Amino acid sequence: MVLRELELRHFRNLGVQELSFPPEGVAVIGDNAQGKTNLLEAIYYLESFRSFRGAGDGELTAFSEEVFYLKGSVDGDAPTTVSAGFDRRRRKKKVSVNGSDALRLSSALGRLGAVVFSPSDVELVSGGPRLRRRFLDILLSLNRNGYVEALAGYRKALAQRNAALKANAAAAAVRAWDEGLVGHGARVTRMRHQWATTWSAPFASYCASISGCDRVAMTYRPDLGHGGNGARAGEEAFGADEDQVRERFRSRLAESRETDVRRGVTTTGPHRDELLLTITSRGRSLPARTYGSGGQRRTAALALRLAEAATIRQERGTEPILLLDDAFAELDEGRSRQVMELLGSEGTGQVVLTAPKESDARLRGPSLERWRIRRGVIEA
Repeated sequence: MVLRELELRHFRNLGVQELSFPPEGVAVIGDNAQGKTNLLEAIYYLESFRSFRGAGDGELTAFSEEVFYLKGSVDGDAPTTVSAGFDRRRRKKKVSVNGSDALRLSSALGRLGAVVFSPSDVELVSGGPRLRRRFLDILLSLNRNGYVEALAGYRKALAQRNAALKANAAAAAVRAWDEGLVGHGARVTRMRHQWATTWSAPFASYCASISGCDRVAMTYRPDLGHGGNGARAGEEAFGADEDQVRERFRSRLAESRETDVRRGVTTTGPHRDELLLTITSRGRSLPARTYGSGGQRRTAALALRLAEAATIRQERGTEPILLLDDAFAELDEGRSRQVMELLGSEGTGQVVLTAPKESDARLRGPSLERWRIRRGVIEA
């Protein structure tokens, strides 16, 4: 995919601007707090209709304005125009594709094929399981048909079941939500596991290529308890079909029913699963979150993003747009060079990168056109 044009209106501090991007991409140079990351955030918003920094839509609207609007023109298999706007006063979001309003937000997702590399990605490794589940949810929502619907169905059933538990409702009222929880939850867990299984070996290879020696592994750990033989029942179930995952989930709900009633919340299911990243040391596999060095955690985070980019290539059959937000600021030159070589060897997609100084961009994009940014204004 190639972003050709981007129209900005009152998004963060970027004011009103219209930009035309070269097919190979650009390097945006500017001091901190001038709006470099805001530009990448605007581009990625047209991919996912959310901020990759976790900001609400109201926070994305310029202080003195009530509405922001974005429009991007993309070249791929067919030219596509994606637009999105948000009215802060009415708290209403509007999205359209090729001029037609999207009846469902999910139908407009993933039109750019963009991936963001950011220094904050290290939190994917050093943070809690919720951040890695969110990573999977966004990636799969954008790249796998049916995942958005399964996740939405699971969340709705979970909220209703939890509400019944908190209200001390009768057992039948709680059980009424079990089948919805099981049906949608088994599909969510199965799709997450399929992705992790497919990309575990490439992930480890990316880590080794970046660092030269770090052995980091990725496995998906479903919250389905243990089987009678001491093995993880969830892992056994994944060797079969979705029906077996569903049956084990149903059994786990029955096993945890008293605990759920006592705590007033559902204590098992995909909302408690883990994408486990481990480092092998002295024959033991240790969690990267707690035992990895700063360099190892940054390497693992970059490998996750490389796997995300590769997923887009495989699932959509197109080159992703790479958004590099001073992504290698905390890496040494050797690791930075290895990442750029990996990106170059796997594809030749468009790159939009940011850097505070010209010298910081030289390694990352020597052939890219240079733009300057100051107080949100971009000089192409």
